[in-house]
Amino acid sequence: MKKVLTLVLFASLTIGALAGCGSSTQNSGGSSSGSKDSKVNIGCAIYKYDDTFMTGVRNAVADSLKDKANLEMVDSQNSQSTQNDKVDLFITKKVNSMIINPVDRTAAGVIIDKAKNANIPVVFMNREPLAEDMKKWDKVYYVGAKAEQSGTMQGQIIAKYFKDHPEADKNHDGVIQYVMLKGEPGHQDAELRTKYSIEAVTAAGFKVQKLAEDTGMWDRVKGQEKMAAFLASNGDKIEAVFANNDDMALGAIEALKAAGYFKDNKYVPVVGVDATAPGVQAIQDGTMLGTVLNDAKNQGAASAKLAEVLAKGQTPSKDNTGFEIKDGKYVWIDYKTITKDNIKDAK
Repeated sequence: MKKVLTLVLFASLTIGALAGCGSSTQNSGGSSSGSKDSKVNIGCAIYKYDDTFMTGVRNAVADSLKDKANLEMVDSQNSQSTQNDKVDLFITKKVNSMIINPVDRTAAGVIIDKAKNANIPVVFMNREPLAEDMKKWDKVYYVGAKAEQSGTMQGQIIAKYFKDHPEADKNHDGVIQYVMLKGEPGHQDAELRTKYSIEAVTAAGFKVQKLAEDTGMWDRVKGQEKMAAFLASNGDKIEAVFANNDDMALGAIEALKAAGYFKDNKYVPVVGVDATAPGVQAIQDGTMLGTVLNDAKNQGAASAKLAEVLAKGQTPSKDNTGFEIKDGKYVWIDYKTITKDNIKDAK
C-alpha cells in the first residue's frame, strides 16, 4: 500500500512539475511575444521604387518608424493593379495602419473602401486622392505639398533670371520663348506645376510663348529624348526650359549639353522641382538654374507619424504628431526655392 501511495504521490508531483514547466514556458513565450507585438504593424506601398524623389520619401518613412513599428514596405512597380494586390495582402495580414503612395490618385477611393471595411486607417502621401474620396471615412489622411506652390516658385526663378539678365531674351522681342516637360498626363502635380509656373512668369510682367510641350513621365531618359526633339524643331529659339521635376530637367540638360550648351557662353536656363541630390549638384555645376525643394524627409516623417498614431488607435493631432493637420485630414509640407544663392538649404 505504501508503495502504491508513493507511486501516486510521485506521479502527482511529476505532473505538477510538468504543468508548472508548461505554464512557465507559455508565460515566457507570451511575454516575449507581447514584447515583440508591442510594436504596431504598418504596411506601406510606394508607387515605384526607382523614382528618385520617392526613394527619399520611403527612406524617411523607414527611418522614422525604426524601433517604433514593424514596417513592411513594398514596390507597386507603377501598376495600380499590383498596388491593389499589395493592399489586399496588408489587409489579410491585419496590419494596424497603411501608408499608400498611390499609382493613380483616382483609384484611391477603392483602397479607402477596402481599408474602411477592414477598419484599417490609411495615410496617403505625395499623390493626393480626390476630395470626394477623402471624405469617405474619418480615418483617411493625406500628407503632401501643394503643387501650385512649386509651380509658382519655378516661374519666379525664371522671372528673376530674365530681370537680372536681359540678354537672355535672345531675339530681343520682349517675349520668353519656352518649352515644357510635363509629368504623366492627368497627374495633379504635373497639371498644376505647368499652369502656375507660367502664370508666375506673366504675373512678373513678362510675355511668354510656348514653343513646345510634351510628356516626360517624370523620367530622366524620356526628358532627354523629348528635349532633343524640342531642339531639333526649335534650335536656338528656346530661351527657357521648365520641367515638372528634377529628373526630367536633368535629362533636358543632357540633351542641351549634346547640342553644345553650357560651354562657350551658350546657355539656357532650366528649372526643375524636388531638389534631389543630382538636381542640387547640377545647380552647383551651373547647368540647372534652380529647383524647388520638395521636402522628402518631412513628407516621409509626417506620413510615418500619422500612421503610427492611427495604428495605436489614436486620433492624429499636432500634439501627438508634431505636424499641423488642416481640415482634420491634411498635412501640408511647404516647398522652398533653391538656387545657387541658398544651395546649402537643400543640402
